[in-house]
Amino acid sequence: MYKILALIPARGGSKGIPRKNIVNLCGKPLISYAIEQALSSKYINRTIVSTDDEEIAKISTEYGAEVPFLRPAEFAQDLSTDIEVFYHALVWLMDNEGYVPDFVLNHRAIFPIRRVELIDKAIETLINSDADSLRSVCVAKESPYKMWLIDDGHMKPVASYPAQEFFNLPRQDLPVVYWQIGYVDVIRSNVIFQRRMSGDKILPFVIEEEFVDIDYEEDLVEAERLLKSGVKVIDKRRPT
Repeated sequence: MYKILALIPARGGSKGIPRKNIVNLCGKPLISYAIEQALSSKYINRTIVSTDDEEIAKISTEYGAEVPFLRPAEFAQDLSTDIEVFYHALVWLMDNEGYVPDFVLNHRAIFPIRRVELIDKAIETLINSDADSLRSVCVAKESPYKMWLIDDGHMKPVASYPAQEFFNLPRQDLPVVYWQIGYVDVIRSNVIFQRRMSGDKILPFVIEEEFVDIDYEEDLVEAERLLKSGVKVIDKRRPT
């Protein structure tokens, strides 16, 4: 059986919504939804929260997650990267427990409405491939082939395409592009030990249903409305 770890990054110093990871959403802390999703998966056999915050750690354990360490403050800053968080966690687990998972999910706490069936399908997809990782994406609403940089007072296209003045083509004639969303991302642990979060071969996992991710106060309001109404999805396609 594969060792599959869901790692939930949850620092205490969130800025957009203060204390976002434990903010109340329909009577439960936000992070509890991610924990419950991971615990409901038929493949995930360990769920760990990486946090620098004692209160988040306590709440996380109450909902069934493990918090075997507190993340060092140096890896819990505004500009701390995913690889710092994940590399620290895997090295700590290997050094202190001799535990090395086969696959790791970057299981973000910002998706309170997320189907466990899709989480499991994503895991299956990577297991049955030779790819380094799998990343969830959706079709982008805006095309980079219509975007510009301004350099030295002149316009330059952001993307290139083998057609003259491609930026004047109808959108339908340009390639379909995808936006990374963070709904479910799965990585082989050996990639993380190389201090990388994706590797060279990245599988797409296209999310076609709508979703909500919690970045701003209005997202909480919308998520609460949906949870109370029984509706499970909404579109908030933002970059991660």
